Amino acid sequence: MADVARTENGQSSDASVAELVKQLSEQTSRLARQEAELAKAELQVKGKRAGIGAGMFGGAGMFGFYALGALVATAILALATALAAWLAALIVAVVLAAIAGVLALQGKSKIQQATPPVPEQATESVKEDVQMTKTRAQAGRS
Repeated sequence: MADVARTENGQSSDASVAELVKQLSEQTSRLARQEAELAKAELQVKGKRAGIGAGMFGGAGMFGFYALGALVATAILALATALAAWLAALIVAVVLAAIAGVLALQGKSKIQQATPPVPEQATESVKEDVQMTKTRAQAGRS
């Protein structure tokens, strides 16, 4: 028994199930390739935008660093009105070193909490799933 199918120009023709499956397979493959090409083009555009954004963040970081340097110089000059310039610079340097030390210790603590970088809960869950599957398989054999 033959099925009636429409050709590309709109005329009806007799097509076997095998021919229809072949057409479906070809059209599905073509559609998948076109979708992959569209995704690739979209990712290229988004990647370019992300790159530009990352560059802007880098520029912002650089200017933020310069602003911090200017603020440090301002703090030294402000202290220098009441103390000797070298003492004002030393005080600001000690304060900055203390801040850096506290941040370093906190960062070290956070890194230690994050290591080893293994998803421990997911690993335990998988182990439990494997054990449950083994138990069910053994119970099914009995």
